[in-house]
Amino acid sequence: MALESHAALAEIRDTLLETYASNDAMNQLILSSLDPRAWRAQPPGQKGNGRTIAAIFAHLHNVRLSWLKNSAPHLKCPPPLDPDRCTMKQAAAAHKRSAAQCLRMLTDALSADPNRRVAKFSRGSWTQTWPAGGTMFAYMFSHEAHHRGQILMLAHQTGYRILHDTPGIWHWEKLWKQVGLSTRPR
Repeated sequence: MALESHAALAEIRDTLLETYASNDAMNQLILSSLDPRAWRAQPPGQKGNGRTIAAIFAHLHNVRLSWLKNSAPHLKCPPPLDPDRCTMKQAAAAHKRSAAQCLRMLTDALSADPNRRVAKFSRGSWTQTWPAGGTMFAYMFSHEAHHRGQILMLAHQTGYRILHDTPGIWHWEKLWKQVGLSTRPR
């Protein structure tokens, strides 16, 4: 019974790690499909209210850095992105680097190793620290999914609709292959 339980937990862990590995592929797909004119297009409404797509991508990357610095200080952080100056190419490269480090952090956090280095998850000084684990993954993934939704909506609202004629970020089998996974979503 214990072996079956251990195997089931290992499969859940592996599935969560595979899902997070595909997370950046979703961001990269949006970046590669985005019209460059949408990058700094002003959000609808009063000028100065709301983030541009560039600022949202910078925010995603910079929040990852906060998670890494606070929860896995042993992992090297890439430099932050300036939301007012970063290019799409810089954002794509930065996201690849921070996603790789976050995946390393999650791999350790979700391991059964009693000597794992990532034992807590800190979202920043503004809130409580949590034990590292499944909730950490859920928070990280949902934070990114929330902002991906904002990006897609903002692109649509500013006249630069993307991914409307393709399964895009919902074609998880393709995303799994894109990140080099030999399994398929399970």
